[in-house]
Amino acid sequence: MFRQLIPFERAKQIILESIPSEPAETEEIPIYKAYNRVLAEDIIAPFNVPSFNRSIVDGYAVRAEDTFGAEEEKPVKLKLVGRINVGEAPRLTVNSMETAEIVTGAALPEGANAVVMVEYTSRKGDEITIYRPVVKGENVMKAGDDIKSGEKILEKGEVLVPRKIGVLAALGFINVKVYSQPKIAIISTGPEIVEPGKPLPLGKVYDVNSYTLSAALQELGAIPLNMGIVPDEEKKIENAIKTALESADAVITSGGVSVGPKDLIPKVLARLGKPGILFCGVSIKPGKPTTFAVINGKPVFSLPGQPTSALFVFLMLVRPALLRMSGIRKEMGIQTVEAYAGEKIFPARGRKTFVMVSLKRDDSGKLIAHPVPKGLSGAITTLAKASGYVEIPKNRQFIECGEKIKVHILEN
Repeated sequence: MFRQLIPFERAKQIILESIPSEPAETEEIPIYKAYNRVLAEDIIAPFNVPSFNRSIVDGYAVRAEDTFGAEEEKPVKLKLVGRINVGEAPRLTVNSMETAEIVTGAALPEGANAVVMVEYTSRKGDEITIYRPVVKGENVMKAGDDIKSGEKILEKGEVLVPRKIGVLAALGFINVKVYSQPKIAIISTGPEIVEPGKPLPLGKVYDVNSYTLSAALQELGAIPLNMGIVPDEEKKIENAIKTALESADAVITSGGVSVGPKDLIPKVLARLGKPGILFCGVSIKPGKPTTFAVINGKPVFSLPGQPTSALFVFLMLVRPALLRMSGIRKEMGIQTVEAYAGEKIFPARGRKTFVMVSLKRDDSGKLIAHPVPKGLSGAITTLAKASGYVEIPKNRQFIECGEKIKVHILEN
C-alpha cells in the first residue's frame, strides 16, 4: 500500500512550492504569432489612443457656443468652410459661426470642440442650419480617451487573446516579449496499452492518456512531447524517463503508480535524482495513487492509468503548476454554479471525493445535478458526459437528495 496518503490541499501546495515563480526563458515574437502566448513584460502605452480628437458621428464640426439656443422653430445658421475625411489631417480652422462637414473617425479641425449629428441639420449651398444645440465635447472622442500615454495597458503574465493583440497593434507594436512555452514530455505505461490505429487484440485497450493530456497541455500553451508507450519493465521505464527529462521541462507519466507488482514508477523515480519523490498517494477519489517527484530540478507528475482519473488529476493538480511554468500569474479559476442534488450522492470513506455530475434544468428552471453513471475511474466517457464535478469533504457521509450543492463547471 501507499506509505502515506496526504491531503489534497497539501499535495497541491507541495507541487506549487516546487515550481519557480516565473519562467527563466523569454523570446520576442511577431504579434501575429502571439495568440495564446504569455506576456513576459508590462506593456506601457507610448502615446495616446486616439492620438487626436475625433468625431464619433457623421455631421458637422462646430464651436459648441455657436449652437446655444438652437431649436426647431429657431435654428442657428453656420457657414460651411470645408470637409474633413477620415484618415486625413485637417487643413482648415473653424472660426466663430463657421462649421466643417466631418465623418465618423475623422480628426476634429482646429477651433471646433463638438460635432452636431447630421440628423439635426439641413444644408443649402454653403449654409448649414442647426436645429439642436451641442455642448463642448459632445460626439467627440478626445485624445487619450481610450488609452493614455504612459498607462500600463497590459501586465506581465497575461495571456494574449485576440482583443489584447488588437491593443498591441493599436499601440504600434510589431513584436512582443513572451515567455518560452514549456515542453512537457508524456509517457504512457502498461502492457495493455496499444497505439491507436494498430490492431486491438483481446485484453488490450488503445492509448487514451497520451492524447487527452497532449490536448490539455496545448490548451495551456505548453508544447507536448509524446514519448510513446513504455512496457512495464523497470529498465525501459527508467530509460524513458531519463530521455524525457533531457528533452523536456517536466514529465507526465500515466499508469504504474498503484500497488501491483508491475507498478514500477515510484521505484524508478526514487533513484533518478534529488530530491526525488515528494509524495506518493493523495487522499482523494479519483486519483489516490498520484505521485509527484522533482528530479534534479524538473517536476515529474505520475498519474493513474485510468483515463478519467488521469485527466481529472491533471485538471486538479498538474494544471495549476503548468500555468505557473507558462508564466501565467493569475490562476485561471473554474466557474461554479449552484444546483440541487438529483439523488443521494455517496463519497469514498475518509477521502475527499470528486463526483462527476451532469446538469439539467427541471420544469421550474432549477439546475439539477445527477452523478454520471458508474465507473468514475474506469469509464473513458465519464468526463465527456459530465457538466462538472461536486467536491465532497472527507468527513461527509453523503449528500442528501435535493440538497443545494456547488458544481464546478468543466471546460467545454
